[in-house]
Amino acid sequence: MDAAGPDSGAAEMSREGASSIEALSRRLQSRFAGLLSHCAIAFGEITLELPVQHFVRVCWALKDEPEFAFKQLVDLCGVDYLSYGRSDWETSETASSTGFSRAVETEDYAAHAQQQARFAVVYHLLSHTHNQRLRLRVYSDNDPPKLPSVVEIWNVANWYEREAFDLYGILFEEHPDLRRLLTDYGFIGHPFRKDFPLIGRVEMRYDPEKQRVVYEPVSIEPRTLVPRVIRPERQQPPQAAPEESGDA
Repeated sequence: MDAAGPDSGAAEMSREGASSIEALSRRLQSRFAGLLSHCAIAFGEITLELPVQHFVRVCWALKDEPEFAFKQLVDLCGVDYLSYGRSDWETSETASSTGFSRAVETEDYAAHAQQQARFAVVYHLLSHTHNQRLRLRVYSDNDPPKLPSVVEIWNVANWYEREAFDLYGILFEEHPDLRRLLTDYGFIGHPFRKDFPLIGRVEMRYDPEKQRVVYEPVSIEPRTLVPRVIRPERQQPPQAAPEESGDA
């Protein structure tokens, strides 16, 4: 049995994994010099940010070149950065780091929105050959947001891109069949933008005089609902029972 114990073996594997990630990061920056917006390592993972004009070219290289061989697209998802790092309703730090917010375009977010594009698409890639993972992030400056489709590169992206289109309204150019995937055919808007009214615009009821269902404007007062948060600092410790006097 190894005298160093199992902990030393785990530490050695961790160091080997870190060195492998750093080596991959260097190869990526060397191969795609001038084509990347940013390359970062965080939490043991590499994230590449790409400009739209170079995105498809880099994706083909990541898949086809033996040095990388990222043959599998594991996931693709949209991200809305409109209120990223900001909050409408502040809460205790123990409850949430950013509070609660809705992705509604208000004047407060105007300056923040000018700093970067609101929508991005994130791609997670896997190389079975080298047992490595990679994350790509691409921002869209268009309105509505628009990015090239990668269905021709990774066929599995077909439904992933339809999902991002349905929930975020992100368009994918040259997608073979860009239709809604999760919402109803007549649905208006995109749910994950969270810009819909909290209480709706109309309400319905049965009118006994007209003997039919009628639609009317919403009659309740709009209000903001904040989830209940139990804060440990507000919980009082139980009071000790008073000691009885020894005098009878």
